[in-house]
Amino acid sequence: MAKKTKKTEEITKKFGDERRKALDDALKNIEKDFGKGAVMRLGERAEQKVQVMSSGSLALDIALGAGGYPKGRIIEIYGPESSGKTTVALHAVAQTQKEGGIAAFIDAEHALDPAYAAALGVNIDELLLSQPDSGEQGLEIAGKLIDSGAVDLVVVDSVAALVPRAEIDGDIGDSHVGLQARMMSQAMRKLSASINKTKTIAIFINQLREKVGIMFGNPETTPGGRALKFYASVRLDVRGNTQIKGTGDKKDQNVGKETKIKVVKNKVAPPFKEAFVEIMYGEGISQTGELVKIASDIGIIQKAGAWFSYNGEKIGQGSENAKKYLADHPEIFAEIDHKVRVHYGLVELDEDDVVEDTQVEDTQVEDTQVEDTSDELILDLDSTIEIEE
Repeated sequence: MAKKTKKTEEITKKFGDERRKALDDALKNIEKDFGKGAVMRLGERAEQKVQVMSSGSLALDIALGAGGYPKGRIIEIYGPESSGKTTVALHAVAQTQKEGGIAAFIDAEHALDPAYAAALGVNIDELLLSQPDSGEQGLEIAGKLIDSGAVDLVVVDSVAALVPRAEIDGDIGDSHVGLQARMMSQAMRKLSASINKTKTIAIFINQLREKVGIMFGNPETTPGGRALKFYASVRLDVRGNTQIKGTGDKKDQNVGKETKIKVVKNKVAPPFKEAFVEIMYGEGISQTGELVKIASDIGIIQKAGAWFSYNGEKIGQGSENAKKYLADHPEIFAEIDHKVRVHYGLVELDEDDVVEDTQVEDTQVEDTQVEDTSDELILDLDSTIEIEE
């Protein structure tokens, strides 16, 4: 290999300086035309950590990895019928309102139950609701709400019900090949930049369809084309599993179902994690139930036989009594919930957590000092010592 001469190094350096100057001039022109921050080096970004909003379910927050839904991103929730898709989305609406945000619900299916939404914690009086006549109208309304920058969450229920206007105006049986897919593709191109700029969370609920003539592999697919799959930062597969039997007088009745939520795509954390939640009929996700299970698994709540205890105090015999105790003591619920989130790294340690850890260490040091001084021999030099001859 030939060695670089001094002249070659000078030419390379001069060429590099010219390229750097040309890049600086280009960046200045771009900022002048499109505003400051249109192009930036990744290391110069002031805030690189993804901002999230809790999903309203502790188990789902853990499965998502970042502690909730990422802000400024598109989320797709899909699954079979009656699996709990809308319930999961309504919990996100309730959580948004709980944190002081504004949520909008685009009800393309015209099937929202206000009473059930209120039971899940949604403030019906503050919820923005739209029941569009066509898919284009629903997506336009969603786009205007997102562009305003005043809405924190937009839920579209569902993509399959976003019927193109041409299909509505036509007759039943008319062929409209790829019409809905083109509509969704155009909507994703228009909405994605605005969603990221305004830090709005956009949740699209979707249904399942079967591919025709599939002999091998999974025949399931989602309507609306492939655009939503590509633009979504998080995709959740919601499936209802076993039924939950009641207790006492309701022991022969189904009071809920265990639901598996699988994160099949995740751009902000490792994917393919699963969350198992209990969806109780008429109540939604059992937040006390998932907290008792998760906190027991990691030792924050101690379990001895059928008894559950926290900080040395018994909170109930059996999981149902433990859940009732946490429901009646919201301050204990919040304290345990915070400790679980700290354990999984979803939130940072606050000053109270640091003080508690310091107090524990000080107590251990004091105990050690007491043990060390307990065996000391004390001599009184003023006392007289008699020696027998």
